[in-house]
Amino acid sequence: MSDADIDAITLEILRNQLEGIAEEMGQVLIRGSYSPNIKERQDCSAALFDADGRLVAQAEHIPVHLGAMPEAVDAVRDRDPEPGDAYLLNDPFDGGTHLPDVTIVSPIAHEGNIVGYAVTRAHHADVGGMTPGSMPAGATEIYQEGLRLPGVRLRAGGDLVDDVLDLVLANVRNPDERRADVRAQLAANDRAAERVGELVAEHGRDRLAAAFDAVIDYSRDRVTAELTEIPDGTYEARDVLEGDGVTDEDVPIEATVTIDGATVEVDFEGTADQVGGNMNAPVAVAKSAVYFVVRAVTDPEIPPNHGCYAPVSVVAPEGSLLNPRPPAAVVGGNVETSQRVTDVVLDAFADAVPGVVPAQGQGTMNNLIIGSRDAEGYTYYETIAGGFGARAGRDGMDGVQVGMTNTLNTPVESIETEYPLRVERYAFRPDSGGDGEYRGGLGLERALTVEVDSVVSLLTERRRHAPAGVEGGESGATGANLIDGESVPAKTTQDAPAGTTVTIRTPGGGGYGSPADRDETARNRDEADEKVSDD
Repeated sequence: MSDADIDAITLEILRNQLEGIAEEMGQVLIRGSYSPNIKERQDCSAALFDADGRLVAQAEHIPVHLGAMPEAVDAVRDRDPEPGDAYLLNDPFDGGTHLPDVTIVSPIAHEGNIVGYAVTRAHHADVGGMTPGSMPAGATEIYQEGLRLPGVRLRAGGDLVDDVLDLVLANVRNPDERRADVRAQLAANDRAAERVGELVAEHGRDRLAAAFDAVIDYSRDRVTAELTEIPDGTYEARDVLEGDGVTDEDVPIEATVTIDGATVEVDFEGTADQVGGNMNAPVAVAKSAVYFVVRAVTDPEIPPNHGCYAPVSVVAPEGSLLNPRPPAAVVGGNVETSQRVTDVVLDAFADAVPGVVPAQGQGTMNNLIIGSRDAEGYTYYETIAGGFGARAGRDGMDGVQVGMTNTLNTPVESIETEYPLRVERYAFRPDSGGDGEYRGGLGLERALTVEVDSVVSLLTERRRHAPAGVEGGESGATGANLIDGESVPAKTTQDAPAGTTVTIRTPGGGGYGSPADRDETARNRDEADEKVSDD
């Protein structure tokens, strides 16, 4: 049966049912997890794939997770999975992004035949390695970053493989928390299998397969229609990372975007070779950033699935920062390099779609990791929000996540209940947004005091190079990291004795338009509001 047999109304119903399954998977995972990183910050993602490994539906979770998930499904399909299996993986060189992001891929079967795959990806607060939290700033090879799983059966024929789980838990800190979070991921995948089974019972297997094709074709048609409205041409942009965690030398990222009819190619030729530190990013991460940008500059309301990505190609030279060879360290690439790739590709598109691309946002996840080395220790992980860039016609948002992350904050009450940490300050940074006709969003300041001897790791950006304004707007404020009031590097791992206070000041967003035009804009807006009131 072809997708032509599905009318528009049925297609819309099925599309919403599939997306609803992905959203329900995410809720099961969040509610079933034990770690604040998942249950509070919601640093996790869920998606459905068809039997051919094509993304069919995803929950609106973490962009850097979701765009890279197809690589994980491909890695599992290469292992000839069977119904009842579930594969656990995190290897950045075989379907993963960075080691803390643990992915579980489960085949979904009907009458012994695989009809799709359920996938969850969650950032676990620790997966072993040289420091608590598994995100050491000075790592120079992946072996220092934690336990590497290239895709192993966690379930075989429906039964948990206890030996595999025991091996994993023996190599991580906080094993009880890790066990609970893994089981929450399995429960989420099981819920997907249950719901897909209900769809098969309602519509039949052939009709469901046709629906998969139809929703993918629908998204592809909408994206290609949007791309054809962008002028053909070649657009370029360049930016830098502020060191690789080993040295402070700027690391260039260059992108050439070529629009040709209904296709877009993004070529990263000219980007730095892979670096000695941990800012290398697997090519799947680079693809995630590109996919995110294409959605942003076309129509974000288009259902996200394989069809959105089909017209997009990404070229990253092997051995480069965005396609490193093992055993390169990569933990910072997923969280920080992905943000800069997003900035660069957005800048390249800015000339192609005037008025659509905002000023630069904070351009960093401000990764803060604190943990202890004790056998019964703790690991706390947070990405801290900052300023969103101003847009044509609107100020930037204050204190939000930007780019490749979409997490919540950890509430103060949760931090102080779950960890030996005390929150001293959590507030907006006044005047940190770039001035302009429309002002950039404000960054935040978060200060925490550790109450036991701990280790602090920071992976941050935009501490030297400020988020740029556009169209005459001013740059946002740079961020800053302080330990006991003393400035520390953007990327660092340090011992923190009990009583140490760690302060993170996040960047503001860039401004849009000349600051001289702001008073007139505000006056016009007030006059328009008065007219509406009079009417």
